[in-house]
Amino acid sequence: MTNNQQLELGFNGIQRRQMGGQQDDRRVRAAWWFGQMRRIVAGAVDWQATSRPGNQTTLFKHNRSK
Repeated sequence: MTNNQQLELGFNGIQRRQMGGQQDDRRVRAAWWFGQMRRIVAGAVDWQATSRPGNQTTLFKHNRSK
């Protein structure tokens, strides 16, 4: 048996509350936040890579005394 319809569950016949006002508030806050992030990214400094240093040899001395 196949059923392609959406199954909705409830709690003792209580219907879900519509969140019209809260969703609008969340969208406004999200739009503000992403606008701030876009502004920060647009104003970011693009750092240039420095030239690579030449080869450097580092010697480590191992002390085997106990």
